[in-house]
Amino acid sequence: MIRKGFNNTKMFVGTEVEQTPAFGTNTLFVIGIQPNDDIRHHVKNHPTGIEHIYFGANMSFPNPPTNDFHAWNSWEDMICPFLDAGMWCTLDIDVNAVEGLLESRMIEYHHFIPMISVKLPYIKQLGYNATIKLDDKDFAATNPGVWCHSLHTLQNREVFTPWSKYTKDEVIK
Repeated sequence: MIRKGFNNTKMFVGTEVEQTPAFGTNTLFVIGIQPNDDIRHHVKNHPTGIEHIYFGANMSFPNPPTNDFHAWNSWEDMICPFLDAGMWCTLDIDVNAVEGLLESRMIEYHHFIPMISVKLPYIKQLGYNATIKLDDKDFAATNPGVWCHSLHTLQNREVFTPWSKYTKDEVIK
């Protein structure tokens, strides 16, 4: 992800602006795989207090995702100690990584937020009748059916976060 002022950044701090269970919390954003000691240091020592850790920040989770056990294990080894400590943790993954996530132990924690990113460019050009279908990987494979949502109604103002809200973060490493 190209983000002005974030070249070679590994971690930054800010308020969670996306409409998740962690909305409004002081958050440590972690880009890629980082040493647990570094993350722990920033969680314990940041002057505002860290309530939530957002892993995979700035689209840093591998895409396309890998189903390699060792790759997933690196993310689990980084995230699970903080989940074990009772911290709220988000992992931002592409929708293509959902099956791999379901095989991880992170999904078992009640304070884990899987942020499933669905890239949909030019959304305003799709028109009023555009529909998003939450589908299955095949007919009757894993879900009880499908859910269809009007793209227009999904673009509710109450769940929208403009890009300008992402400009108050503080790079710390």
